[in-house]
Amino acid sequence: MRGILAATVMLLAGCSAAEAPPPEKEDAPILLKAGQWTMNRTITGYNTPTITAEEYARMVGTKSTAEVCVAVASNGYPDADALAGEEGKDCTYKETSIRKGRFIGTLSCKAGKGTSELVMEGNYTPETMTLGVSMTRTEGGKAVLRTTHDLSGKRTGECRAAVPA
Repeated sequence: MRGILAATVMLLAGCSAAEAPPPEKEDAPILLKAGQWTMNRTITGYNTPTITAEEYARMVGTKSTAEVCVAVASNGYPDADALAGEEGKDCTYKETSIRKGRFIGTLSCKAGKGTSELVMEGNYTPETMTLGVSMTRTEGGKAVLRTTHDLSGKRTGECRAAVPA
């Protein structure tokens, strides 16, 4: 009787003879690979304070392609300027999460006489990315341009050597 009572007390106390299960293994991180990338952009929205319907129609659907050498930092973040393209330079990351194949972040960049902020969200693999981008350019504290576009990238190999001018 005493053995049954002891077993009942251990069971109620949450004790058991079995060991606790091992902690779950963390999945290996998914890191973008540095190298030569082809970046394709398609404008899906375009707005300025004075835009006309004709200008909007001309801009939406515009496609561009750039070949860029993308460096990837030790934290897995790709070169911010490569992602910004023509929409900004000297870009820095803020409020960004890049993990498990998901990219959610904001870039803050210099742009012409002002700044641009690019909000990006999408998916990536080591050699591809597909992001939705919303950009706002400001000058003197006022928004002068807002765009949205789809950005897709594919790694095409190692970076090409720069050709001397």
